[in-house]
Amino acid sequence: MTAALWIILSSFAVILATGASIGVGLGLSSAITMSAVMGTPLIAVVQKMFTAVDSYSFLAVPFFMLAGAFMSDGGVTRRIVDFSMALVGALAGGLALVVAVAGMFFAALSGSSAATTAAIGAAMIDEMERRGYPRSFAAAVVASGGTVGIVIPPSVTLVVYGSIANCSIADLFIGGVIPGILMGVCMCVVSWLISKRKGYKGEGAFSITRVLRSFKECFWALMMPVIILGGIYAGIFTPTEAAAVAAVYGAFVGLFIYKELRFKDLPKTLLSAAKSTTMIMFVVGAANVFGWILTWAQVPHMLAQTFATITDNPFVFLMLVNVLLLFIGMLVNASAAVVIVTPILLPVAVGLGIDPLFFGVLMVVNLAIGCITPPVGLDLFVVSSITKISIDQITVKVMPYLLTLLGALIVMTYFPPIITFLPNMMH
Repeated sequence: MTAALWIILSSFAVILATGASIGVGLGLSSAITMSAVMGTPLIAVVQKMFTAVDSYSFLAVPFFMLAGAFMSDGGVTRRIVDFSMALVGALAGGLALVVAVAGMFFAALSGSSAATTAAIGAAMIDEMERRGYPRSFAAAVVASGGTVGIVIPPSVTLVVYGSIANCSIADLFIGGVIPGILMGVCMCVVSWLISKRKGYKGEGAFSITRVLRSFKECFWALMMPVIILGGIYAGIFTPTEAAAVAAVYGAFVGLFIYKELRFKDLPKTLLSAAKSTTMIMFVVGAANVFGWILTWAQVPHMLAQTFATITDNPFVFLMLVNVLLLFIGMLVNASAAVVIVTPILLPVAVGLGIDPLFFGVLMVVNLAIGCITPPVGLDLFVVSSITKISIDQITVKVMPYLLTLLGALIVMTYFPPIITFLPNMMH
């Protein structure tokens, strides 16, 4: 079993070092281990990958990705940016604040950190540079703003956790609202303080008329998360059905209300959503095989014994988990990380009396922060590809946001009502 653990981890590291994707690394290292050590037929890799995603709950993933694609291609991003500009653009560092606010709004449509970063980055980075912001600072602001993409509902990563942990996806969605908003507010504060010190001005004067006009333009887009969460908690539909409703609603808004999504563009939009869904499902499937091998190698048992030796205090346990997940989050896709570590850590957490809902949202917040944790945070690579700026330059500018989000994480860890208040209130 020790040999299996050594082989799967070393082969995974070597495969990633070649530049292969996370999904390929997880799948190939699992196949190598199963063949070399366990003597299992390789067909079992495919069977376990299929079994991992053969779930009614996972049907929500392609529909949420499709809804986000319809909204993004239907002119929603520009309207969200305009509304955010009307709300906070007049403050010092207005455009930097707009990125954080727009990121929160777009997160409620996309369900993905990378998608939120890419959409807001494409709309804002060049504009910020034209208005006198350093390009590296603009990149850092956008990367940080994208972190809420997997925290604010509808979050694909929360869907993955709920499916694996057998935890209510609806409650997880509600539990992610306050943490996501708290993260967004923290980034607004950091941007404002930096802008005051650097002398970055606001954009015009605040006007309630402009706010109302831009809200009217943005209204139909902002209604989607309301429909999703309202429909779920009113008992009208399940989270999976809500995802299908969101996809239909996104297509309707893009085609017939905003009229920026054209019928001839539908094949391209559908293909984009299909690619995103395929990537996520492949990673989840491969991660499931990887996690199964770790379980066979008794890693959960060894880790539980290790934690029991170190502490039986839930607060100390949560701090150790925070450190572990931040490290994992900067190396591995969030959905893959959830598939791998949930079966390992959740039983230990439950044994210490920790609420699985609280633990799940906290896990996703950790992994979201990992997306901007150098040297290999996912969002850093997304903005680097957009701006053509090196990771090193972006990392320097992103540090104030990273440290502030870590502070927010500590507050969430030791004040659970930030996560559990809304779900408990809804019940």
